[in-house]
Amino acid sequence: MRVVIGEDETLLREGLQLVLEREGFEVVAAAADADEVVAASARTAPDLVLTDLRMPPTRTDDGLRAAQRIRAARPGTAVVVLSQHLNGQYAAELLGDDATAVGYLLKQRIADAGNFCRDLRRVAEGGIALDPEVVTAMLTRRDDAVEQLSPRRREVLALIAQGRSNAAISRLLGISEKSVVAHTSGIYDTLGLAADADDHRRVLAVVRYLTR
Repeated sequence: MRVVIGEDETLLREGLQLVLEREGFEVVAAAADADEVVAASARTAPDLVLTDLRMPPTRTDDGLRAAQRIRAARPGTAVVVLSQHLNGQYAAELLGDDATAVGYLLKQRIADAGNFCRDLRRVAEGGIALDPEVVTAMLTRRDDAVEQLSPRRREVLALIAQGRSNAAISRLLGISEKSVVAHTSGIYDTLGLAADADDHRRVLAVVRYLTR
């Protein structure tokens, strides 16, 4: 898998490259500012772009804007934005109206290299990777339909939005898979989502609902 890294801190940029290469990724470019990230992506046509949120030239949200520009130019490119701090609004902007092959992760996730790389692969395969704290922030945005969910179904919804399978949700919550299916069906009914939607699109449907 071909990857472009965008990170202005030299040690972290080189560390990310080492971690990814050790896990079998091919790092085709590593850039120190947002414009370089966009240019490198246009030049190398990577499968995945991994970029810091705050980068030069303004050190505000340049990495997010770069990811959006890359997606606009090459919609098939997977993008993951890394952030030092939680910002649900930035996550919502990244997800937008086409919440596929995108991720928004806090930088501390890098410490667990195995899970971090699994998140990157999931995004590259068309999935979504959201830091659990980001999901929690999105769920706490006041929405009448979400507020109607029971505490248990809000827990299930948070795990669904993280991309967890029914088996994983069952294990994490200590309930049967049959109960997970029942809760998921109830969530879809409450949120007004089609009951016959394909199961593999459930994360996309939930996140789209939460971010619209």
